[in-house]
Amino acid sequence: MTTEQSQAPAGGPLIPLHCLRQAEPGPPRLAVLQTGTPVWVATRHADVRQVLTHPQINRASLYAEDAPPLTLIPNILDDPSALLNLDGAEHQRLRRTVQRAFTPRAIARWRPWVASAVEDLLDGLEASGSPADIVSAFTRPLPVAVISRLMRLEGLDLERLGHWSDHALSATAYTAEEIQQAMLEFGTFAYELVCERRKNPGDDLVSSLILACDETDGVTELQLTTLVLGLVVAGHETTMTTLGNALVYLLDEAPEAWARIGADEASAQHATEQALRRIPLGDASTAPGMLRRAVADVEIGGVTIPAGSIIAADAAAANQDPGVYPPGIDLFAPLETPGLAFGAGPHHCLGAWLARMELELGLHALARRFPGLQLTDSVEAISWRTGLLTRSPLTLRVAW
Repeated sequence: MTTEQSQAPAGGPLIPLHCLRQAEPGPPRLAVLQTGTPVWVATRHADVRQVLTHPQINRASLYAEDAPPLTLIPNILDDPSALLNLDGAEHQRLRRTVQRAFTPRAIARWRPWVASAVEDLLDGLEASGSPADIVSAFTRPLPVAVISRLMRLEGLDLERLGHWSDHALSATAYTAEEIQQAMLEFGTFAYELVCERRKNPGDDLVSSLILACDETDGVTELQLTTLVLGLVVAGHETTMTTLGNALVYLLDEAPEAWARIGADEASAQHATEQALRRIPLGDASTAPGMLRRAVADVEIGGVTIPAGSIIAADAAAANQDPGVYPPGIDLFAPLETPGLAFGAGPHHCLGAWLARMELELGLHALARRFPGLQLTDSVEAISWRTGLLTRSPLTLRVAW
């Protein structure tokens, strides 16, 4: 079941993200953003990777004084001072600082935390009985539980966090004024958290980040606060979205693979990588890919793109480039060419390791505990979270 890269036929139900037909791979071609701004769209795997790694294509220039409008309503990704939108030496300095908080020792130590959070939620799901809503019982609370434990956010108001995150990644769901108010509240929360953790440091991610920033010259309190805020959002939103969409895909189109995912962690690891490659985070209704801007004339895929042009790296299309990945999908085949779900180059997602860990452990433990898990309704009946940069099920009824 496929459709064009859009949400759904007019008036019809939304299409599950794994059913969307991606753009045909080819040389970069011109399209138009919702604002009317022209954009060059790269779709082939090699071209998308080149856009994301080219030294003359960056993020910072998207917010220069002469830059054309990119979005109708700005959200958290449009903050020029955020790590995502810095480039060059300033970006490298701040990114290295953040990476100091993500040491191999910390990663190894956090794996049991993630596993215990998974098992606690599965205990609750099993106790509640079949059928159940897997979103409210598992895919939504798991990433929140993990980031809360890693950042020591005991007592965090989960509804408030969801409210802030939805506004932070809003595309059309909220007005500019509503987003601004929510981000003011979210920023206050992050700043107060930084202040509290300075007074009472501990063995947590926020304390580690504060220490790393304090040992690096030039990191401002605003940048530190913004980093904490970004980690809270990125630490749960995209993982929640991917986990929910992966379950829609696996239980709808690959039920025969479910038991094997629960049989061993290696199978779960391969299935996670294939799901990340196969399922986009959203339906490209707001932008045709990860946006960049050329600061000089550049040649991508045999096409000369003029300086000042906006370029979209369509990772969803690149992840299904038939010139790189064979037709069909073998969930348990190792990827010979890494996918681009987490980007590439200087802005490769810092939290990729954490997201992978949660997805692998979550899918493996869920399939091991409930080998007969199945959807109770058709995918056409799913209610979706819409109006955001991501799309995932609001509810997903399952039985076992």
